[in-house]
Amino acid sequence: MTLSTGRRARRAARREARRALPLRRRLLPTWRMCLGAVLGILLTAVGAFAVLYVIVPLPDPNAQAVAQSNVYLYADGVTEIARTGAVNRTDVDIERIPVSTRQAVVSAEDRTFYQNRGIDLKGMVRAGWNTLTGQGMQGGSTITQQYVKNYYLTQSRTIERKGRELLIALKVDQQRDKNEILAGYLNTSYFGRGAYGIQSAARAYYGVDVSELTLPQSAYLAALLQAPSAYDVKTATPANRERALARWQYTLDGMVQLGFISATERADTAFPDPIDPQPATGLAGQAGYLVGVADDYLVTNRILDSATLRAGGWRITTTFDQDKQDAFARAVHDELTEELDPAARPATDTDVRVAGASVEPATGRVVAVYGGPDYARQPYNDALRQDNQIGSTFKPIDLAAGLSSHRGSSSDGLPISTETHYDGTSERPVTDAPTPYAPPNEDDIDYGSITLRQAMVKSVNSVYAQEGVDAGLAHVRETAVRLGIPADVPGLDPANTSMTLGTATPSALDLAGVYAALANHGEAHRPWSVAKLERVNPGPGQPDVPDLPEQPATTALDRGTADAVTDVLRDVIGPRGTGAAALGLGRPAAGKTGTTDANLSAWFAGYTPELATTVGLFRENPKTHAKEPLAGTAGYARINGGAFPTRIWTSYMGDVLDGTVVRSFELQPTEATKWPVIGGPSTTAPTSASPSATPAPSPPAGGTTGTTGSPGTGGAPVPAAPAPTAPRRPTASTGPGTTLPDPVITVVTPEPPTLVPPTRPEPTQSQPSPTARPTSTRPTTEPGTTTPTGTPEPTRSPAPPPTGATKPTGTSRPPATADPATPPTG
Repeated sequence: MTLSTGRRARRAARREARRALPLRRRLLPTWRMCLGAVLGILLTAVGAFAVLYVIVPLPDPNAQAVAQSNVYLYADGVTEIARTGAVNRTDVDIERIPVSTRQAVVSAEDRTFYQNRGIDLKGMVRAGWNTLTGQGMQGGSTITQQYVKNYYLTQSRTIERKGRELLIALKVDQQRDKNEILAGYLNTSYFGRGAYGIQSAARAYYGVDVSELTLPQSAYLAALLQAPSAYDVKTATPANRERALARWQYTLDGMVQLGFISATERADTAFPDPIDPQPATGLAGQAGYLVGVADDYLVTNRILDSATLRAGGWRITTTFDQDKQDAFARAVHDELTEELDPAARPATDTDVRVAGASVEPATGRVVAVYGGPDYARQPYNDALRQDNQIGSTFKPIDLAAGLSSHRGSSSDGLPISTETHYDGTSERPVTDAPTPYAPPNEDDIDYGSITLRQAMVKSVNSVYAQEGVDAGLAHVRETAVRLGIPADVPGLDPANTSMTLGTATPSALDLAGVYAALANHGEAHRPWSVAKLERVNPGPGQPDVPDLPEQPATTALDRGTADAVTDVLRDVIGPRGTGAAALGLGRPAAGKTGTTDANLSAWFAGYTPELATTVGLFRENPKTHAKEPLAGTAGYARINGGAFPTRIWTSYMGDVLDGTVVRSFELQPTEATKWPVIGGPSTTAPTSASPSATPAPSPPAGGTTGTTGSPGTGGAPVPAAPAPTAPRRPTASTGPGTTLPDPVITVVTPEPPTLVPPTRPEPTQSQPSPTARPTSTRPTTEPGTTTPTGTPEPTRSPAPPPTGATKPTGTSRPPATADPATPPTG
């Protein structure tokens, strides 16, 4: 038998044996068939890959690397805000880039760069596994792949683009030297601040030529590559600043691991603080701030990444209303800037800053923001910063949490309502609190037994510190987040009792969203600022235009609870409330003042049915970015939320609502949260501003104005005033050392037989009158307690030295950040 005959015989025997098997067994492939199929697939894949490798050419880099401008439009879709996005790039040879800079980038981005062949299969598998196992979204791209994406391809995230990236990366690695690839990557990467390439980044962050970069500076620029805009420590949120520092340390650790530097050099390296951002061309005035808000919305919502946005070519229609934006800037100028005199008072009237935002409650559209006076002179967007405590503007959240908690108060054990009585004694220790806390009231006034409604009107700290604990601090935090305060802002910590008085540091835009939800009967929209996104010159090779997210409302509070809070906040804008200056608006409105410890910031947040607006005021050292007291600003001893912030708010709202239909809130508070017929503050008919009115002297903090009633609290719609006007500034005779006078309004009680809404009688039980105790007999406030401020106007006393503050705590604050352990006041 020949060899071939033997093989044929064996094959025939195997066939006969297989035919003898049952049908279902014969249908299963043999191991030889499986092995053959696998080998066939592999050979096909290798062949296809080889063919693709040969036929796929390197694209023309010039065609893909030319960037265009972004065009930003107001909400009308026609009026241009600004044009940005022209690439700020200066290519440099690898010899000009310091060795330490190259090593830092390799350590941060691709530690196998000098060993891999353009792709790192192990790194890709590891990144995929880490992502699948919940260790965070991670990338496995090499420096070569990122260079290919930046220089030849687009930033689109598709399988087709990724496949081309892998093929071109392999080809580039074969055809180019490693130093050439690294130079190309460093010249095309985006570092933030509009800087493309390492040379522009060196200028933008350190004001030096790339050849002058030091080791720690190189490590920071390398760290920026992961998240260019988010990791800019000069503008980052506190959380992102920590991430940026961690990435910088990761880069240095990698340099040690790869043998580029010694452990001793690593230990001796200090973080190199970059210079302040310089304004981009064409963004002067308010334009830069509006562009910043729109860009922040697109990036934080992952609609576009920073690199794609900065590469340009986008037509972005925003939600901003030009008339409202102009009105906001005008209100700040008329009500504040004109009163400042830096030449006469350089220690107190310089570095005064305003943060503001205005949002439509029904839609969440951001119609205006105030980020600063001029982006060309101040390239920080104060409307977005999250390092100013909001003080007593947080108290409505305490109240909302209490009304919705179904828990009993510590005073009587009954469910919390707007008319629940609390002990308003100043410095009364909070019971059942996680941390010891005994906040003083402003001017150390004792209010005795007082309702939550009255305590909101007077901004009584001792009451709301206790009410927040009764509601449950975890529930208070949950309510704040549902309403729109970001969960990760500093100071929103239920382990700290002082959270109840506003240690949280949301931005002015965040806070406007919270109050817009209250105005919208508890239905919350996350503020949004981009209405339409298009390509300027659509065509082949351009990334697809992503869909903008829907803007659905979420129920943050049930309507009864939200409307009960609004009903109380209407009383704040009354002759006896801390927001009395807003009476000049002359239409239904609700709001809350806020002033923080050591007078470091002052706020007013308020709304009408149509619009919710916040205004924050603070001072900041332009070099260290440390907060400075407002005491002495414009010559006034103390600046509270009821002063300049309320005046700016009233002027702006009066301007943009002038000529519009006056709307009522249409409140429907639930039975459990309504004010009762007996027990609430008395109310008379709505009042209006008299054109011939003259200023009345300010009452003592916590006292009355000598008038009765509080407009807008009697359960009926408040008629519009004959001529809504904003409060006027002090006359020219007002000088330093005096206090900011009351708004130019006189509360007029209608003469009989004018019909009036039902009144809410005062409580029938005896109630101690507010009594101010001499502060000189009080011990010095311990660090961690508050120095409340809640009156609508500053105290009538000589201005203190510029570096001092009313009732200083003796604590200091780090630059550009708020100390969540130091509770705010008023």
